[in-house]
Amino acid sequence: MDIFLQQIINGLVVGSIYALIALGYTMVYGIMQLINFAHGEIVMIGAMVTITCINLLVGAGVQLPGPALLLAGLLMAIPVSMFLGYSIEKIAYQPLRKAPRLAPLITAIGVSIVLQQAAMLIWGRNYRPFPPILPSEVHIIGGAAITDLQIAIIVLALLLMGGLFFLIEKTKLGRAMRATAQNPEVAKLMGVNVNTIISMTFVIGSALGAMAGVMVAANYDQAHAYMGFMIGLKAFTAAVLGGIGNIGGAVLGGLLLGIIESLGSGYLGDLTGGVLGSNYKDIFAFVVLIIVLVFRPSGLMGERVAERA
Repeated sequence: MDIFLQQIINGLVVGSIYALIALGYTMVYGIMQLINFAHGEIVMIGAMVTITCINLLVGAGVQLPGPALLLAGLLMAIPVSMFLGYSIEKIAYQPLRKAPRLAPLITAIGVSIVLQQAAMLIWGRNYRPFPPILPSEVHIIGGAAITDLQIAIIVLALLLMGGLFFLIEKTKLGRAMRATAQNPEVAKLMGVNVNTIISMTFVIGSALGAMAGVMVAANYDQAHAYMGFMIGLKAFTAAVLGGIGNIGGAVLGGLLLGIIESLGSGYLGDLTGGVLGSNYKDIFAFVVLIIVLVFRPSGLMGERVAERA
């Protein structure tokens, strides 16, 4: 039972991160019917910029508490990621809005490769350790261990998700986003600046992605230039699992995928007689993706994309 509870806690931590990244995928798809495969690289760049900023501050002898150093890094990483998301939409996707769907999909993959190679040129191929600036006190709950950092990740992720729900459901910007997703032509006739709304969707998704990237780096104590590919695919799987285009579905899918992956990696060795170990945990995301696409392509909560004439 202790092991089971520990895997559930680990799954909630990882699942919260998947859910944040999946929100970026599902928001863009809900408005544009585009899978932004470059989103994983935005997550990676957010993590790398934060680590770089913290190291620069520490190297310069700045005496600040760990959380303040992390906040300073985030204050640099989030605008960088938002600017990248905005630029990608304007340069790579906006000219292709009326093109066949295959064109923006290929472009998204191309942008992802370009960002990954650019990150390798800037930061190299080696892993970058996350600076040990955060408290690491361990709490025991029912025999399972959870750190202050893991608690902070879950709480912050839930707050960000709640903030996004409020933004979409209760604000003028959110109403404009929902109108654009429903029918961009009618929204334009009603005075909505569709181009601005689409750009804002990328900007918000990129900000959430940067936060998620820092969570990944802090949770695993490292980051690298090609981390965005795998975590991006897993978050995309979470969005499909919950229902692509469905905000609530992205959250549910992320949490479920994190728990499934954590439980699977914890018990995979026992189930296979030691043939497969926890290093094969990545297979669970893709097994889930295949099962969902075969048996319930619309996801657990249903795909929420408007029919357009």
